[in-house]
Amino acid sequence: MSERFIAFEGVRKSYDGVSYVVRGLDLDVAKGEFLTLLGPSGSGKTTTLMMLAGFEAPTDGTITLADNRIDSVPPHRRNIGVVFQNYALFPHMTVGENVAFPLKMRRLGKAEITERVRRALDMVRMASFETRRPNQLSGGQQQRIALARALVFEPQLVLMDEPLGALDKQLREHMQLEIKHLHARLGINVVYVTHDQGEALTMSDRVGVFNDGILQQIAPPHALYETPANPFVATFIGENNAISGEVVAIENAVCRIRAPDGSIITGHAGEGLKEGARATLVLRPERIQLAPAAEIPNRFTATLKEIIYHGDHVRLRVSACGCDDIFIKVAAAQDIPVQSLGSTAVIGWAPEDCRALALS
Repeated sequence: MSERFIAFEGVRKSYDGVSYVVRGLDLDVAKGEFLTLLGPSGSGKTTTLMMLAGFEAPTDGTITLADNRIDSVPPHRRNIGVVFQNYALFPHMTVGENVAFPLKMRRLGKAEITERVRRALDMVRMASFETRRPNQLSGGQQQRIALARALVFEPQLVLMDEPLGALDKQLREHMQLEIKHLHARLGINVVYVTHDQGEALTMSDRVGVFNDGILQQIAPPHALYETPANPFVATFIGENNAISGEVVAIENAVCRIRAPDGSIITGHAGEGLKEGARATLVLRPERIQLAPAAEIPNRFTATLKEIIYHGDHVRLRVSACGCDDIFIKVAAAQDIPVQSLGSTAVIGWAPEDCRALALS
């Protein structure tokens, strides 16, 4: 990791003094990094963001920004831009007045405010909307204005809490790329909160996955997808088939798992596995092959239960290895050897395409 910019050390947060919504958080963020905090509702990701913003105080631990402790510094003195899901634009102000507001609060001169507002609106491609009011803008346009207002005072860090949650799918995907490109151009730090795994994988340098107040894993998107640390991360990030079984043997980084029907599956061994213990074997739907080559060691007979059409791909739900809900993802143009419900076919996958994880 390059130069450390943000650090959480031993941070915990409790609202009642009994239960903790964030537990023992140790997290370093590099200078210029785009970090996404991902997790289900109530996992602790938004509370972590609010502590960084200064809207919540940690119960224990320290938070530093550029090597300065900020856990007791009020929000307006942290030089942090914040973008919320509801945009929080002032309805009685024009676009230009909304963007200028943080600068007026900092008592900048009129000429400098005018120039900075112009630059910020140019940055988000909204210069021609300066005299309009928020209710005259679409959701995507309001989001751009909220982003311009967060950037106009040139903060060292921008925090975003579910900023695209209210937008439709097409506009949300467009804004994901807009924000990603803006981050690359400006080189500022972004800490982004979402429960949308696709959004996290698309935009981030690294993703931190939260559950039950604990940071489960933090890694670049590719590493998180390909090498999840535990069953929760594996099932939360993307689609995954999960097959429970018993560890029969472990040798080097390879293990053999006995599936519910007695079949033996060979896969990559995750950390903490022990022979005779229960484990979860995770396998991406797109890694399962129909009519696999003879040299593929994991070969099993599957019975077709359901065909689900998705336009560019088809998902097959099959029964195999003693599991009724194994999903296979294939391109829509690909020939499918099973067409009628109840028919059987051989499926298979390479050992390196599945991963056995210890149950916590």
